[in-house]
Amino acid sequence: MSALVHEKVWLDKTAYNDAERNYYESLSKMDNVASLSGVPNTEINNKLNSLEKENSDLKKAIDDLRKLVISLQARVESLEASEPSVSKSAAPKAAAPAPAPAEDSDDGVDLFGSDDEEESAEAAKLREERLAAYNAKKSKKPVLIAKSNIILDVKPWDDETDMKAMEDAVRTISIDGLLWGAAKLVPLAFGIHKLQISCVVEDDKVSIDWLTEEIEKLEDFVQSVDIAAFNKV
Repeated sequence: MSALVHEKVWLDKTAYNDAERNYYESLSKMDNVASLSGVPNTEINNKLNSLEKENSDLKKAIDDLRKLVISLQARVESLEASEPSVSKSAAPKAAAPAPAPAEDSDDGVDLFGSDDEEESAEAAKLREERLAAYNAKKSKKPVLIAKSNIILDVKPWDDETDMKAMEDAVRTISIDGLLWGAAKLVPLAFGIHKLQISCVVEDDKVSIDWLTEEIEKLEDFVQSVDIAAFNKV
């Protein structure tokens, strides 16, 4: 112990401890700064990436616009170059003068004028004769009359109706343009028969509606009238 009396290290221990603590604290701060400097900043990197992408998109859009402008300019130049050639080729056709009428070598003298006049007169006469013959033939041609062949089903009231008397009553209907034809009885049911009678009518003179109404007026015999068949003659 006597040997250590003159040593100051133990007497200044507190100062040494403070110095040692300060030293290690400074080392710790330097390590923290070093670690922070190595950590990437995420927000800054995202902004940089976004700016780079926008810059790339702008460059691409500018390149596309430049190509479009070049293409349009080339097309306009080609149209302007072809337009004069078209107008030049069309101009001679439009400006082509009409051919002048050939001059009469005989100075207007018709050596065969009399013969032409005779031939034209004969042609006109022949044409008139043919027209007259055609009109005469046409006037003698019979005029076609439109006709219709109709088959009527005339139904009685019951099985006690006198069908012969009903047929005679139907045939009493007479008008110009109406011609009655054959008739027969067709069985219906329960012993009842209908009268099926044919007729030919001129369409311009006899109406089918009028004919059926006239038959239905025979109320003593007729219950109803139907058109079984209708054909143009």
